Amino acid sequence: MTWRRWIAPVALLAFVAGIFFAAGCYYASSSKTPALADTQVAPGVGPDAIANIVAQASPAVVKIDTIAPKFDPFFNNPFFRQFFGDIPRMQEYQQGLGSGFFISDDGYILTNEHVIDGASQITVTVSGFSQPFKARVVGADYDLDLAILKIDVPQKVPFLKLGDSEKMRVGDWVIAIGNPYGLDHTVTVGVLSAKGRPIDIGNRHYKNLLQTDAAINPGNSGGPLLNLKGEVIGINTAVNAQAQGIGFAIPSDTVKSVLNELMTKGKIIRPWLGVQVGPVDENVAQYLGLPKAEGALVLGVVPGSPADRAGITRGDVILEINGKKVKTPDDLVAAVKELKVGSQANLLIWRGGKLLRVQLQVTEKPAGW
Repeated sequence: MTWRRWIAPVALLAFVAGIFFAAGCYYASSSKTPALADTQVAPGVGPDAIANIVAQASPAVVKIDTIAPKFDPFFNNPFFRQFFGDIPRMQEYQQGLGSGFFISDDGYILTNEHVIDGASQITVTVSGFSQPFKARVVGADYDLDLAILKIDVPQKVPFLKLGDSEKMRVGDWVIAIGNPYGLDHTVTVGVLSAKGRPIDIGNRHYKNLLQTDAAINPGNSGGPLLNLKGEVIGINTAVNAQAQGIGFAIPSDTVKSVLNELMTKGKIIRPWLGVQVGPVDENVAQYLGLPKAEGALVLGVVPGSPADRAGITRGDVILEINGKKVKTPDDLVAAVKELKVGSQANLLIWRGGKLLRVQLQVTEKPAGW
């Protein structure tokens, strides 16, 4: 029975030894292999990596203040004016706040279109300068929610490089810098939560956004979303107000595809037919006498558009465009994007049980469509 007297001391010794062994391994991994200990911050980088990136990138981030005329629903209301007449009043304005960042050393700034939409005055606050700069809009696009501003700077300014958003992987670390609620140069860190997110905000439809759990709040719009190389892989754009840790950013690859056009032409020129289309299902195909349930069903035609002038009407089914088969509405949208403004488009349509060929001239998509 004497062996039982040694059980407790031996167990205690083993337990204590285990503690020291575990602590020793942790200490060794912390002192000799910092990357392992730093996995809570960013795998494969040192403990100062994020701080170093922020220190380098932050001076290129700017605060954007806007002033826009405030709409008064009563001022131009005939009923209101009938009783009160033409009452002189002071012009009212509403203020806006957003973020942006330099994309060149001579003062060009990238931000969101919704940050400066409707603004009569835009000022930009830059690190290192005591007074804000007046900015002018070089180019803007409502659909992509992008805008380019320009300020006249007396010296070269730090700017950020656009990275490759396509190479980013879900789970990669990201850093957001902006001015939420006017708290300038606020830094938040998170991961890339998802790619290719489509969301709708008001009348604006975003087709391909990055999702992140880095905190994004009002005022962050237009600011950069950075990778661990300090490159911009997204432009912070929106946040889901009903959730926590769900923010969205426009991919940098989207920006790069249109940046030159915004800089040189001031807008993105898109080809346009002027039709609203939907899918053709089996019921629609049977009703219209189509042999197959495919094509783009015309749901509406914009008055005065190329399609309207060519005689296309509601109920037509577009089956081909310039020899390319149209099996779905997405096929038509993709084909139209490849057209050039001013070119001719030849359509094969189904109408009243017959195939017809229609030719129209492609025009530029007007604002608001």
